[in-house]
Amino acid sequence: MKKPISSLKASLQNAGQSLKNNSGGKFAKPGKPFNREQLQEAMKNLKLQHVMKSVGIKLFLIFFISILFFVLTVGLTSYSISKGIIQTKVADASEQTIAQAGQKLDLLFGVYEDLSMQVLLDNDLKALLTDMDSMNKGGYDYLQLRQKVGDKLNIYSYSNKTLKGIYLIRPTGEPLASTGGSFASDNLAQQDWFKKIMDNNGKATWLESRVKGFGDGTGGGTPTFGVGRVLKNTSTNNVQAVLLMEVNLDAIGNELAQIQMGEGGQTVMLSPDQKLVYDADRAKIGQDNSLGITKDALSQDKGHLQNDKKDMQLAYYKSTKTGWYLVGAMPVAELVRDAKTIFGMTWVMAFIAMIIAVVIGYFIVRMIGRPLVTLRNLMKEGEQGNLTVRMKVTSEDEIGQLSLSFNEMMEKITALVQQTNNSAQEVLDTATELSEASKKTATSAKEIAVATEEIANGASSLAVESERGNELTHNIAVQMKSVVDANVVMGTSAADVQKSSEQGITYMNELIGKTNSTEAMTRSMVEKVDNLKESTRSIRKILDVLNNMTKQTNILSLNATIEAARAGAAGKGFMVVADEIRKLADQSRQSIEVVGQITEKIQKEIDETVSVLSQAYPIFQEQILSVKEADSIFKQVQTHMGGFISQLSEVTESISQLESSQMVLTEAMSNVSAVAQQSSATSEEVASLSDEQLNISSGLVKLSDKLEELSNSLKESLSRFRIE
Repeated sequence: MKKPISSLKASLQNAGQSLKNNSGGKFAKPGKPFNREQLQEAMKNLKLQHVMKSVGIKLFLIFFISILFFVLTVGLTSYSISKGIIQTKVADASEQTIAQAGQKLDLLFGVYEDLSMQVLLDNDLKALLTDMDSMNKGGYDYLQLRQKVGDKLNIYSYSNKTLKGIYLIRPTGEPLASTGGSFASDNLAQQDWFKKIMDNNGKATWLESRVKGFGDGTGGGTPTFGVGRVLKNTSTNNVQAVLLMEVNLDAIGNELAQIQMGEGGQTVMLSPDQKLVYDADRAKIGQDNSLGITKDALSQDKGHLQNDKKDMQLAYYKSTKTGWYLVGAMPVAELVRDAKTIFGMTWVMAFIAMIIAVVIGYFIVRMIGRPLVTLRNLMKEGEQGNLTVRMKVTSEDEIGQLSLSFNEMMEKITALVQQTNNSAQEVLDTATELSEASKKTATSAKEIAVATEEIANGASSLAVESERGNELTHNIAVQMKSVVDANVVMGTSAADVQKSSEQGITYMNELIGKTNSTEAMTRSMVEKVDNLKESTRSIRKILDVLNNMTKQTNILSLNATIEAARAGAAGKGFMVVADEIRKLADQSRQSIEVVGQITEKIQKEIDETVSVLSQAYPIFQEQILSVKEADSIFKQVQTHMGGFISQLSEVTESISQLESSQMVLTEAMSNVSAVAQQSSATSEEVASLSDEQLNISSGLVKLSDKLEELSNSLKESLSRFRIE
């Protein structure tokens, strides 16, 4: 019984300490007014520290970045698309231009091939060459034939003004005849171009351009390219001479002069091994190209591509006559120069959009951020215990609805605190009544304990007297056996018996009085235990009321938590208050459950006490009957002993009757002794229960005092809220 009371006391102490700790950390100290200036200063510091965490700033940054992102994305995408389209269109147009120019050059090259074929098929020229082979080189006829060959070549040379010269060379590399110039060396067989012509065995062989030409004649070393063939004797199929037609590079330049590849662009002609055949800068002729392309890149007859650095757009055409590549190169930057206007306008529009985003973002911050900051500050005041704060509703949007919800929440919390305050007052009143009832119960328990102790003492005395009566009847039996032999002694013994009978009557009268008192006390104890049972039922009703109040408090706390959760980050401050109220309700519920358990145990022990008393009461009735019967027997003994003294002569005739009476008396005294012992044991058990009931009553008094103290502490904690 002591363990539950101590557990209840510990739980109530922990609940009170937790309430003090929680209230001390969240609300102002008792007796000190709410300091609004300190709260405003704290709000200012909080605003400075967490400006980047503000919802308004976040909305502003999101809006600003989104607008800037989309404007730049659209602009740069438009620039990229337009740049690609322009590059594609220009590349296609350039490819067509280069292809047309290449086809014109193929016509030009075809003219030179046809001219070389005319020379190859000129029978007169072949006859002159045959005659020259049979003559002495130093003779006059040889010189005349050579002159005729030169005149023949001049005829072909005059037919095309772009030709710098036409040369006939013996298979051994010795110059035979020429127009327009001569060679610096008399042995040309070691020249690469000569070997190339010989290897083609009569086919037209195109020779890449040279900066100073193939000879050192009157041309002054101007850039030229050439076409060569092998002239054979039709009858013997032997090589008579090697034909070289040297063409001014300006023939190609004149055809390509009309091609405009834009500012920074150029048109060149490349050999299959990527050497420059034609370039506007004549000094680069014969060198590697600087376009940044490889041999494998020009794998088709025509097309367009970009160089390795992606800074030049190239269009090319492969000549069907020479196998050379006509390449037009254009800077990519020049192609997309017009597209850069879109790029610049994109940044201008991005700047304008940025200014517009700043203005709109400012209004968004004013419309959303400022009300949220105000609501946050009000919730901070509410967190500090000021329940009088209210949000001014100026709109019907979500913020206005949030403000209305906040005001309704504060109204409900205020009502909850008021209701809790009233409930605390009722708990305090109930605790006072419970304390008074407990004190009365303790007083009654003390009286019951005293009465029970008196009953136990009376039962013990009765047991002693019963033992003495039993011994007395035993002595009578012994005397009855010797009464016949000791008639004289019987007279004396009869006087002693009469005296003992008078004393037994006196004791029996006292026992009857004490038994009646015990019956009255037992009846009173039953009534008081019934009253105590009714008091415990009242306590149970009060605990049910408190339990319902705790459930309502939990429901209100849950509703407040839900409303705070709906408010999101702005409701975190109030969620703390709702959580503290819920914890307080849980602690009150736990304390009420402990008190209920103790009350149920008291009720159970009271029921057990009533049951024991109900069982003891019939025993007391039987004891009273036995005592009255014993009293009647003692009176009969006294009457008989009087007659025994007066009629001692009739002792012999009455021996049998006296023996019979003595047996009845022995049985009666045995019953009285048994009843007295049972009454003594029952009285001791009732005394033990009375002591335990007294301890319970004392614990209940202490518990009532503790409940009153906690009620005062709860009322003091609730007084820290400002609701007016």
